[in-house]
This record gives sequence, structure tokens and C-alpha cells, in this order.
Amino acid sequence: MKLLNVDVAVIGGGTAGLGAYRAAKLSTPSVVMIEGGPYGTTCARVGCMPSKLLIAAAEAVHQIERAPGFGVHPAGQTRIDGREVMARVKRERDRFVGFVLEGVDEIPAQDKIQGYARFIDDNTLQVDEHTRIVAQRIVIATGSRPSWPAPWNALGDRLIVNDDLFNWDDLPQSVAVFGPGVIGLELGQALHRLGVDTKVFGIGGAVGPLTDSAVRDYAAKALGEEFYLDADVKVEMMQREGDRVFIRYQDLQGQPQEILVDYVLAATGRRPNVDRLGLENTGLQLDARGVPLADRLTMQTSVPHIFIAGDASNQLPLLHEASDQARIAGANAGSFPEINPGLRRSAISVVFSDPQIAMVGSTFRELSEKFSACGCFEVGKVSFENQGRSRVMLRNKGILHVYGEQGTGRFLGAEMIGPDAEHIAHLLAWAHQQQMTVGQMLDMPFYHPVIEEGLRTALRDLQAKLKLGATEIERCQRCPGE
Repeated sequence: MKLLNVDVAVIGGGTAGLGAYRAAKLSTPSVVMIEGGPYGTTCARVGCMPSKLLIAAAEAVHQIERAPGFGVHPAGQTRIDGREVMARVKRERDRFVGFVLEGVDEIPAQDKIQGYARFIDDNTLQVDEHTRIVAQRIVIATGSRPSWPAPWNALGDRLIVNDDLFNWDDLPQSVAVFGPGVIGLELGQALHRLGVDTKVFGIGGAVGPLTDSAVRDYAAKALGEEFYLDADVKVEMMQREGDRVFIRYQDLQGQPQEILVDYVLAATGRRPNVDRLGLENTGLQLDARGVPLADRLTMQTSVPHIFIAGDASNQLPLLHEASDQARIAGANAGSFPEINPGLRRSAISVVFSDPQIAMVGSTFRELSEKFSACGCFEVGKVSFENQGRSRVMLRNKGILHVYGEQGTGRFLGAEMIGPDAEHIAHLLAWAHQQQMTVGQMLDMPFYHPVIEEGLRTALRDLQAKLKLGATEIERCQRCPGE
């Protein structure tokens, strides 16, 4: 048994683990990173990048299909070669992973411990059966993994997750996607556009991360006009039959339907990889899901010298959030007992569907709960159906809701589905982080003709609804508990 004594041990070698290791190294040379699987990031291997490669191929097909709307009629039949599509996805995916691994290769060999770590106590880690590490500080950066209902395991290799999809050599004929969240919507629509008979099912009516019912209902309708989407399906039976899966369900009209599909894609969520770490051997306080509680500004847990970062923290499982948390957790682990709050940026998330879905700042649900006593926020609205540039490009689907605070006029957040939502979301996130008022945002330049003019319309609508002049103190007096 090898014994090591180190200042900082980082558990995990993905986005958060690599970031935390590098941040801790700035304060002390005595840092090790422990990884049981392949080094690299979920984003590069099975997340952001391969999914965008598949979406890019699907968009190429869609551009051809909508060309007649401009009076342009492509000659001949469009042929989709699934093997060529997947070959490019894997080739470019491997290129992105290679860039990450180049950075891993630069890490000294003695700093990389191969194996799976478990806590023996608050300071001691056992790595497989070969190494025991006593660490003065520890960063948990173990990421997350897909999850699905246990009975689905009976489907065997006909049940897949996004990790499996990106290893396909060819496209199948049919897929049932369960979970119309970010992954389900992106992959479901892409597969549909690439000629795969695709149905997307959900439970409870959720569409992407949207919480504003008006935006969510619009999204369900708009996306459902292109491919089959039932956000609250009633499945009566799902079982494997040979190399296919039989599904009996009620359609949107309540009529019974039966289908056979090649695969069931589980996009039903992810769970933090903390359940196999031996946390019961520590003094860590855990939430209802068994995840260590942590301060979002310092990433410090209830055990002062243990920190957590990335998807394992279960705070906001996005790559840019994982990077920020890693920097904060690693820096504080390196400098402990000196602890400093780190920069937490305004929330921003994007679903690369078409139209795109985006969320910025506080969600409608959060604001409704926060201001439940007084309703001290207003909603500005715009539709992109008649917005000039959107109609020019035949991309005139979508609505945008922006939220502002009564009295102060401060911009609070937004939810939207529409063209170029990824770019509008960035503008709004910058404004939110600067704590700009709606008036200040309207003072910014808007070119013509651009999609962003729709944003200006929504902000003007919001400004007209806000009652300006009430002080923050007056607002708080109307909001018990604020």
C-alpha cells in the first residue's frame, strides 16, 4: 500500500477537477488529482461539443428543406448518409477531446493518481487498493452521470444515453426520447431532421428548463409542429421485443398508440457522482439527494477543509458554472485557512433547439416565489412572429419575456424561445450582472434591422408597466421576509 501526504487532493479529472487542480497549484505545489476513468470533460466527450456537431448536420438538412420558402428549389432528393454524419461527429469530437488531453499530459505524472477514491475519514482517502492519501484539504469534483428509472434496465442495450449515441457508426431508423429537457430536445430534434423517426416524451409538462408557463406552452407548440412532442405522456407499456422496443401510449388526443423503435434514449436527468465516495465516513452535512451542502460563493462544505465543485455540487450543472466553481474551490483549498468568496456570474443557460430556448438571471418561478406577497415585478413581452428581421429570414417563431422590479426598475431576468436566443441571452446576462435598470438597457445602441430590436420592444413594454420611483425600503416593507 502506497502512502501519500499532500496539502490538497482533488477527486475527479474532468472540467471541475482540472480547474480545481490548477487553481490549488497556484498556492501550493503539493496537489494530487485522482481519477478512476478517462481524463477529460463531459462537454468534449459526450456533451456540448458532440451534440452541437450532430445539430450542425441537422441544421444543414433543415436549410435545404426550407429553401423553397425563399423561392429557391434544390434539384433532386436530399440524401442523408448516416455513416458520414456520425463519422464527422466522432472525428471532430475526438479532436476536441485531444485538446483537453494535451493539457492533462502537461500535468506531472506524480500529481495524477489513477483509481477511484473513497473517504476513510475527513482527511483520509483510499484509492482502490493501492494508495492511501492523507490530505490537509480535499476538493470533490466527481461530476455526474445519466439517470433513469430502474425498470428500464430490462431494455438492455436498446436503452441508451447520450454517451452511447455519440459512439454510433450509423443512424437508426427510429428512436423514442424520454425527457424533453436540454439533452432530449437538442438530440431529439437533430435526429428528426436527420431522417430518424423520432418521438419525444416527457412527464409533468416540462419543456427544457422553462418555468414561465406562457413561454413553456409556446415552446411545446412550436417544437411540436416539427416533431412529435408530448411533454406529459401516458405510457401504458414499454418492453423489449427482439432488437426493438415496443411502446404503448396515449397520444395528444388521448387515443391509444403502439410503436416499435430501435432505441429508447433516456434523457431523464443526471445524478451527482457522490454516492460511492464513502461520505458516510465524514462529518459532511448532506442535502436530500445525498450531496454535500456548500456555500455557493466559497464552495466550502460543512467540513471547513473540504470543498466541492462542478456537477457534483448539484448547484447548476453547466460547463461555465463548473469552471467558475472549480476556480473558487481550488483557490480556497490551496490557500486554506484563508477563504475568499469568488465571482459567481449571472445565471445563463441555452438550449440549442430551433428555435433556441434561453434563460437569464432569476427565473419566473423564483421571482413569483420571492415576490409572492406583493407581486413587485412586471413582465415585458414580445413576439417574434411579426418581428422584421425574423420574418426576413423565415425564422419568425418565438416569444421573449423580460422581468423587472417595481420601484427600482432593475432588470431581474428573462425566459425566451426564439431566433438567435443564445446571443440575446448573452446581452441580457451582461446587463443582469451589471445590475442595470430597464431604462439603462434601453439607452444602449440597437441597430436596424436586427433581431435584437425585438428585445428592445420587450424592454419598452416592461418599462411602461413598471411604476418607477418607489424606494427599495418601501418595496421591502411590502414584502414580508425580504
